[in-house]
Amino acid sequence: MTDPLRAGFGCRLKEAMRARGALCVGIDPHASLLHAWELDETPQALERFAMTVVEALGDEIAVLKPQSAFFEVHGSAGIAVLEKVIVEARQAGALVLLDVKRGDIGSTMAAYAMAYLDEHSPLAADAVTLSPYLGYGSLAPAIGIAEQTGRGVFVLARTSNPEGAGLQQSVHGSGDSVAQYIVDSAAETNADVEPMGHVGVVAGATIRPDELDFSDLNGPILAPGLGAQGATVQGLRAVFGAALPNVLPATARDVLRHGPKVENLRAAARRVRDDVAELLNA
Repeated sequence: MTDPLRAGFGCRLKEAMRARGALCVGIDPHASLLHAWELDETPQALERFAMTVVEALGDEIAVLKPQSAFFEVHGSAGIAVLEKVIVEARQAGALVLLDVKRGDIGSTMAAYAMAYLDEHSPLAADAVTLSPYLGYGSLAPAIGIAEQTGRGVFVLARTSNPEGAGLQQSVHGSGDSVAQYIVDSAAETNADVEPMGHVGVVAGATIRPDELDFSDLNGPILAPGLGAQGATVQGLRAVFGAALPNVLPATARDVLRHGPKVENLRAAARRVRDDVAELLNA
């Protein structure tokens, strides 16, 4: 892996997608999946689940995305497992996108940034998800630390959940939708960075094809919604158009349900990754 102090996140992500394919797999150990794997809801079971996913996918998939909430629910023991997941997934060569969706102001936002993006933090990942709904400018501490340390952020723009549509499609003071304003704000941060900037956006693979303009973004697009939420790999081109080379499709349950056998998890992830590669090469 490229030294994060020598290359920006956009460059490292491009390298990972080129080497391993464009796919992000979530590590979401919620209760129904634990039970499907015949595990109970304990920190020990949490660790077995999460580390099995890392064993299966850490050396093959470009990005692994642990969902922090499912670790936090176990308290300090769960956070200890999350720290282990981050370390071992990165050692296996995967980039780690920590799904925390943090958003706040001032010193609190700065503290979140230090927790997840500072190189000395035990929870430091390659990138995090952020919520901009206290204003895009409130995210400046995280965007700044990420740039300094070669890490990245993914800002929620147009999410895949139906509840988000009313807020995200509403009209911003700029005259565009709130979601488009977030995309355009990220584009300003990413301007003139090669091969792309470190500020990505989250835009569900479930959105309408004409809903957002990504032409100036110059950053990665995390596209959740494949599988369980109804989106398909084949539909990605219609949704993202010319921005497709910067799209990082994300899936979780459609891969994780094939566990607990390592070989089954690996085969399921490969199928999705290969479908994406075929789409990109078409």
